[in-house]
Amino acid sequence: QVQLVESGGGLVQAGESLRLSCTASGSAFSPNVMGWYRQAPGKQRELVATITSGSTINYADSVKGRFSISRDNAKNTVYLQMNSLKPDDTAVYYCSVYYVLKGTYWGQGTQVTVSS
Repeated sequence: QVQLVESGGGLVQAGESLRLSCTASGSAFSPNVMGWYRQAPGKQRELVATITSGSTINYADSVKGRFSISRDNAKNTVYLQMNSLKPDDTAVYYCSVYYVLKGTYWGQGTQVTVSS
């Protein structure tokens, strides 16, 4: 069974930075796609960024130029570097991984709170 362990959330002030990490275990293969989603109170879960095993990257327009996603295939770990954080970035951030033969798995979520 695939398991995801997230870390790095917290409380910061506007303009500061945070780095999220998520490590996948329980599969002999690296995920085809790794990514981050977020859900703010009263809102639907939305894409933040994804990265494929071939390093193709996709960002939500709202985070382009501020957030950077990367992955370490040897460690099955995906990172999200978040700079110039805004109060609107406040949400629970979820790690997601997709395997062609296994489907999609989600982390438990980590809270990111940005104060103004």
